[in-house]
Amino acid sequence: MRIIITITACFSLLLMQSCLKLDQEFYSEVTPSTFFKNKSDVYAALYRPFTHARWYVGEDRWRLQEYTADNFAITTKGRHWYNGGENERYHYHRWTPDDNWIWGTWRGTLMGVALCLDVKSDLAQLDYEKLTMTAEDQVAHLAQLDALIAFFYMRGLDYFGGMPIFTSLEGESLPRNTDEELFKHIETLLQNAIEALPEKAQDQETEGSLYKVAAAAMLAQLYFNAESYISKPMYTEAKAIATDIIDNKYGTYSLDGDWNGPHGFNNNKSPELLWAIPSKFKYLQYDWFYADFYHYNTRQYFDQDMGGNNGAHLTPSRQPNGNVYTSFKLGKPYEKFTAGDVRKQPYVYNGGDDYEGMFIIGPHKTPDGRPINGGEEYKDKPLTFVDQVGRFSEVGPDKKYNSIEQLPSKMSEGEENTGVRLVKVPIPNIGNNDKRWGAYNPVIRLAEIYYILAECHFREGNLAEAASLVNQVRKRNFADQVDPNPVTSTNLDKYRLLDEWSIEFLGEGRRRTDLIRWNAFVTESWWDHQPSQSAHLNRFPVPTQAISGNNNLQPNPGYN
Repeated sequence: MRIIITITACFSLLLMQSCLKLDQEFYSEVTPSTFFKNKSDVYAALYRPFTHARWYVGEDRWRLQEYTADNFAITTKGRHWYNGGENERYHYHRWTPDDNWIWGTWRGTLMGVALCLDVKSDLAQLDYEKLTMTAEDQVAHLAQLDALIAFFYMRGLDYFGGMPIFTSLEGESLPRNTDEELFKHIETLLQNAIEALPEKAQDQETEGSLYKVAAAAMLAQLYFNAESYISKPMYTEAKAIATDIIDNKYGTYSLDGDWNGPHGFNNNKSPELLWAIPSKFKYLQYDWFYADFYHYNTRQYFDQDMGGNNGAHLTPSRQPNGNVYTSFKLGKPYEKFTAGDVRKQPYVYNGGDDYEGMFIIGPHKTPDGRPINGGEEYKDKPLTFVDQVGRFSEVGPDKKYNSIEQLPSKMSEGEENTGVRLVKVPIPNIGNNDKRWGAYNPVIRLAEIYYILAECHFREGNLAEAASLVNQVRKRNFADQVDPNPVTSTNLDKYRLLDEWSIEFLGEGRRRTDLIRWNAFVTESWWDHQPSQSAHLNRFPVPTQAISGNNNLQPNPGYN
């Protein structure tokens, strides 16, 4: 594993052209004392694992959380996106140990742990005072790495259950630890990090570091999902930590007054972010999301130079005939937004840092109002994005279907304009490309802590308090903070609570975890997905490539 880290580090250095100096001094053995010359060297090493974390929270990890759940799908669109049936396997819960998203996630999890351990080993050996730093700085840096190790392992526990626990880079081909052992390891790392990490100064902008509040929030997340992870409910423990965070025991934070404050171009200034990873000026940070979601011609809508692959969209709220689905309760994400919710309007970039809405729906037009045409089923015809799935282009005289009522709606029946598209990360026009992907990636928001506390109260039967906490977040999404559909003790049940998680955190890579916590992931229906009733699917299989490289690994129960 150290060899892998060394290769990765050297490749990164080459990219930064740090090896092009002609007056280099060579050493027979590179040690921390010879490599680290100043404070900048320390921070460059410290933040290398955070770069990995920034990648880790997107791409395949995001896909496993969202495309397997009820809010998103990648439908086949004519000749596009069947992908050998891959997208249907995830949607219908038929994945296998050979699927790439699963292997990439297993590998990415342990790579994150290895990167942290490698840096931790080096920083622990340094004399910080010689580098004009303090012993307190060293303690905080090592605690950040411990918290980041806990973050990677907690995601691994969520996806796979027990994983091999590495505490150094010396071991290899380690067997899997049990779920309980990994849970305890994460818990200990976070408890120690909470004690060692400093609080962020009041009004200090987010810059990507892990502070005391982030470790506390991760521990709350661990306890909140403990029943899923180790079959032991720990909602009381989660509730206590969430209460302390909201009461500012770990630093001063507050809900943002604007719905897009935690997501916008300047979200590093949002008081709601407990941990966010910088991505400013990294112009490819969200290219995977752009490619997945947006039509080939959506570049005209954004007035941008980027092309999309037109794959993903929200699962449909409506049948082909236009009626809202009523035969299932989950999914239907666009319809779950209350009328008047400012987020529900189409995305429009108004210039500077100003934008509104977070969806692409309805007639597709350029910023100056010209129709945008399709290139497949609607070639040379104006595109209109619909909250439905069906081959509407095949309805009519001498076509496959005589009427819309005959249209099937399922994964194989998409078109190029199928589905509502999400714009959670704001996109400027090409004239303001210095802002493109400048927003930080929110990993933990205070709104999540409010919802954790609300759900804990709900599970204790305190429905009024649960409703109040959710409404404190909801109200910012309506004019004058007047919510026409607030949560109340009479309308709050399991499904309303799951809806609220869906609405507030749509597209933030957590939906599968929420469904599993409510025993809904394999027991509930949504759109064309039928429940398997197979509990082993709450975890992904240990990848074939992992087992083939380590004979000490055992597959998860239920998988061959």
